[in-house]
Amino acid sequence: MVDLKQQYLKIKGEIDSAVAGVLDSTVFIGGRQVNDFSKNLAGYLGVKHVIPCANGTDALQIAMMALDLQPGDEVITPSFTYVATTEVIALLKLKPVFVEVDPRTFCVDSESIRKAITPKTKAIVPVHLYGHSCDMEAIMAIAREHDLFVIEDNAQSIGSDYTFKDGTTKKTGNIGIISCTSFFPSKNLGCYGDGGAVCTNDDALAVKLKMIANHGQSKRYYHDIVGCNSRLDALQAAILNIKLPLLDSYVNARRKAADFYDKAFSGNEKIITPFRADYCKHVFHQYTLILENIDNPESFRDGLSAFLAENKIPNMIYYPVPAHRQKMFASFGGAGYNLEKTDWLTHRVISLPMHTELDEEQLNFITKKVLEYVNR
Repeated sequence: MVDLKQQYLKIKGEIDSAVAGVLDSTVFIGGRQVNDFSKNLAGYLGVKHVIPCANGTDALQIAMMALDLQPGDEVITPSFTYVATTEVIALLKLKPVFVEVDPRTFCVDSESIRKAITPKTKAIVPVHLYGHSCDMEAIMAIAREHDLFVIEDNAQSIGSDYTFKDGTTKKTGNIGIISCTSFFPSKNLGCYGDGGAVCTNDDALAVKLKMIANHGQSKRYYHDIVGCNSRLDALQAAILNIKLPLLDSYVNARRKAADFYDKAFSGNEKIITPFRADYCKHVFHQYTLILENIDNPESFRDGLSAFLAENKIPNMIYYPVPAHRQKMFASFGGAGYNLEKTDWLTHRVISLPMHTELDEEQLNFITKKVLEYVNR
């Protein structure tokens, strides 16, 4: 699904030199590389503060801890997402409230958010899924109306631009009170291990986020609040410092591949290609098709997946079981939800290879095989 080897070989000299520099310094935790990456990412996103941490899941946990959410508080989030988003809510003894997504964008539906708000609602976690931004202007308006926190899950959409109705533009991850991202190797900006970050424009909140990520201390051995131990190590920061200036070129390569896919599948009545809303510049973390006008779509989709695998074409189903149908959320009333659009998508989505190294020969082969199966 992602050709990390070829991507690495193109920047091997810079990466190897950066890694060697960290090894020579023997500063493996914190230090210049981590500080530089924090500043560089803050500059790219246009945010005041970036607090690196160990992974994207920790980023979400640190964010929710910093907002002083209490057990039983409700947090609204889409069910159609990776489990980390919802897992952290439950881990902190908060109550996840699952809502629908827009089946065109795969992102949380703002009107579903509005309908789910109760006196116990304290926060919204919109997930910018597959590289497409949520409709943040609508979500922020709802949050202001009901005095709710907005925590952006930007793990799959770093680099995306959001345009407001007045024409102003911001990067995703620079709109909510806090945003969280992941640098898992397959992400658009990926390191060579685990990594993540929390971002905010709130000075006081930034201090608290840093403390929570560092055992609740601002001064060594003086622990003022309950925290955790979540750090981005210097080796990963050094790698990310090399890759960050390349992020926009990586996104452009993904868009070029997406355009090829779009053209190849155009007009096929069984394939719905990814939608791009006017407010969003898609960064294509995934290229996800919806299969339509088919009897027994789940069986057909699974058959396509197997056929592609037989032809050595990687593919994935993101996500076959939505959060509200996972066993881990049974105690939160998951079975009682009626999310028809979410269930509709889980039976029909399939993601094709999407990365910076796709060439025309590969894309021709992939699309040919998809169409061969679909047009049977």
